[in-house]
Amino acid sequence: MKKITVFFACLLFTSATAFAFQATPIDYDALYKIKDEGLNNSQVMDIAWNLTDRIGPRLTGSEGLKRAYDWTSAEMKEWGLTNVKVEAWGEFGPGWGVKKSYLAMTAPYYQAMIGIPKAWTPGTNGEIEAEVIYVNIQNESDLAKYRGKLAGKVVMLPTTAAATTTFEPDARRFTDEQLEGMTSARVSNVDRSFSARRVSDFRRRAQLRNAAYQLFKDEGVKMVLATNRGGQGTFFTSNGARRDPNALPEMEISPEHFNRLVRLAVKGEPIRIEADTKTEFQRKDLKGYNVLGEIQGTDSKLKDEVVMLGAHLDSWFAGTGATDNAAGSAVMMEVMRILKDSKIPLKRTVRIALWSGEEQGLYGSRNYVQNTFMKNGQPNGEHEKFSAYYNMDNGTGAVRGIYLQSNEAVRPIFQEWFKAFDDMGASTVTIRNTGGTDHQAFDGIGLPGFQFIQDPIDYGTRTHHSNMDVFERLQAADLRKNAVIIATMVMQTANMDQKMPRKPKVFESLNRSR
Repeated sequence: MKKITVFFACLLFTSATAFAFQATPIDYDALYKIKDEGLNNSQVMDIAWNLTDRIGPRLTGSEGLKRAYDWTSAEMKEWGLTNVKVEAWGEFGPGWGVKKSYLAMTAPYYQAMIGIPKAWTPGTNGEIEAEVIYVNIQNESDLAKYRGKLAGKVVMLPTTAAATTTFEPDARRFTDEQLEGMTSARVSNVDRSFSARRVSDFRRRAQLRNAAYQLFKDEGVKMVLATNRGGQGTFFTSNGARRDPNALPEMEISPEHFNRLVRLAVKGEPIRIEADTKTEFQRKDLKGYNVLGEIQGTDSKLKDEVVMLGAHLDSWFAGTGATDNAAGSAVMMEVMRILKDSKIPLKRTVRIALWSGEEQGLYGSRNYVQNTFMKNGQPNGEHEKFSAYYNMDNGTGAVRGIYLQSNEAVRPIFQEWFKAFDDMGASTVTIRNTGGTDHQAFDGIGLPGFQFIQDPIDYGTRTHHSNMDVFERLQAADLRKNAVIIATMVMQTANMDQKMPRKPKVFESLNRSR
C-alpha cells in the first residue's frame, strides 16, 4: 500500500511577512563603484557582438553553441572567476544546423523567397525543381483527394498567418500608466483553463496535421513549405521536427511569399519552385551543457551560501539570437565582470549560469536545479544554502522593475532597493508571476527565482525567434543600465544578513509499506 507523506519545506522564512521582514538598506558606496564601472567602462556590447556577429546562431546541440561554451568559459577565466566549467546536465539528443539555404519561385516568374529550413529537418540532397501543390485539407476525408497526386511535388497546407499592414510602431516602452497598472494583483473572472471543447479542437487539429504529414511521406513529397507569423520581411521560426527522425525537407518562409503562392494556386496558376538546402545533424555528443562560474564569498559564515544569476545562451537560428538571448547572457556576464573588477566584497558566493535547452523546454535550468538542489524529490543541503536567482530573458529593453512571483515577503526588500534606480525609470515592483523562462526552474522547487520587467521594444513584434533577431536590434544604453541594476540586486542579496525569504513549498514523498 502507498502512503503519501506531505511535509512543508522552506519554513525558515515563512514566519516573515512582507511587513515584518527588515529590508537591507542600499550600500551606496558599492552602488557608486558599480555605476562607475558599468556605465563608464562597459563591455556589454562587446560581449554581445562576440555572441552574435562572431559566433552566430546557437541552437542547442549545434556547433555554434559549442563555440559559445568555449568563448564564454574562457572569458570568465580571463576575468578571474573561479569554478568555471562547462557542465553536462543530461542527454538532449542530436544537434542540428543549416549549411545552405536557397529557395525561389521559377514559374509563373522568378522570385527569390525569404525562408530557412525548419529546425531538425533534412536538406534536399542537392537542388530540386518541382511543382507546388496547395493541399487544402480541412478534415481527414479530404486526404483521399490527394492520394496518388503528390509524388515529387512541393506541398503547402492552409495557414491563418497574414502579413497585414500595421499602423502602430514595432517598438515601444512601457508608459507610467502601464507600469502603475502592473503593481496590482491580477484577479480575473475569466476561466482561462482549457475547456473540453478547446482540448478536443486542439487534438483534432494535431491529428489532422499528423495524418497529412504521413500522407506526404507515403506519397514521396519532395518538400513542405510552411509559414508562421511575421511580415515586412520578417518571419518567425518554430520548434520544427526534433521528435521526427523521418521528417521531410521543410522550409519556413515569410507570410507574404507563402500567401502569394497560395493565391496563385487557388487561381489555378501553375507554380514551380527550385530549392537547394543542406542541413547537418550533430550526433557525436548528445548531452546538453550549461556554463558556470563563481565569485567566491568573503564572509567566513556565509561564503557557503549562494546567490545565482543567469540567462539562456542558446538561441534560434534564422538570425543570430541577439535579443533572445545574447542580450541576457551579455548582461549577466557583464554583471559578473562589474562585481569582479569593482572589487566589492561579497559575503555570499555569487554564481552565474548560462543555460542551454531553454528554447526546447528549460532543459538546462530544470536539470541543473534537480541535480544541484534536490535528491530523490526532496530538498538537499544545497537547497538550504541557496538565497535567490535572478534571470534576464525579455529582450533588449531596459529593466523597469521586477516580478515577485507571488512572494509577498520580498516586496519591501525590492521596494527599498529599487529606490536607487527611480531616476533610471526602474521602480515597479509587482506581485504578479511571469513565465516562459529559466527562473521558473528555481521557483518550481521552492527557491526564490525572479525575472525583471523590461520594456518590450520590438521583441514581440520583430525579433523574438525571427530572422531579424540580430545585433542591430540591441539597445546599448538599455543593456548598460540593466547590468548596473542587476549587479546592484545581486550585490545586495549577497550581503544581506539573512537569505532571501521564500514562499512556503509543499513537497510530497511516497513511502511504500506492505
